[in-house]
Amino acid sequence: MQDQLYIFGIRAVAEAINAGRAVDKVVARKGLSGDLFKQLQALCRQKSIRIQYSEPEVLDRITTANHQGVIAFMNQVEYRELPEVLAEVARRGEMPFVLVLDGITDVRNFGAIARSAECAGVHAIVVPEKGSAAINGESVKTSAGALHRIPICRSQKLYFAVKYLKDNGLRIVAATEREDSRPYFTTDLTGPVALIMGAEDKGISHSLIKLSDVRAQVPMQGSIESLNVSVAAGIMLFEIVRRRLG
Repeated sequence: MQDQLYIFGIRAVAEAINAGRAVDKVVARKGLSGDLFKQLQALCRQKSIRIQYSEPEVLDRITTANHQGVIAFMNQVEYRELPEVLAEVARRGEMPFVLVLDGITDVRNFGAIARSAECAGVHAIVVPEKGSAAINGESVKTSAGALHRIPICRSQKLYFAVKYLKDNGLRIVAATEREDSRPYFTTDLTGPVALIMGAEDKGISHSLIKLSDVRAQVPMQGSIESLNVSVAAGIMLFEIVRRRLG
């Protein structure tokens, strides 16, 4: 935790949230009460910021300062608006290439995917406000700094973000092992593309599958059922790059 940016104190955390700072999560002492803390809880609910309740010694290990039972960990990047990023891509005359991550919660997988995405020339990574890996010291380190180079767009509901991409002419490609998916090398991955990768355990949500134009899979020949999601993402990303270069 020492490599994450954090602030502490009930008022200081509330002021940071109200100022629009990108808070990943709030850690609060178990049993903490009082009007100020109740106001902070309500603010966190309003802004969809999760509160993790921990024993006092956990907070004391993070900082020896007077934290008042509350420490907020900050995301290490500033989120971008998806329409703004697409407008920049259009002004440069480039073909949009967007990566959507649905339920990727492991910070190392997230960092590794971001590294591959930056190397592949992805214009933006879209993640949900809830249920996504934290952008912290570990994920930034795993990404080899890519998370400071590639725009990260956060959406309250991924469905609307993906529909926005679809309505703006991007081909929606869902990387899925469903029976109706086809091997990735036989599918149409040309033109403006938004690639969706889902969590290894749950996959891509049904609503996003229904929005997709293409359902592609990496054929498996061994006895293990699936690849690590960061490996699968790398294969899919660079197949799209190969098609573009070809």
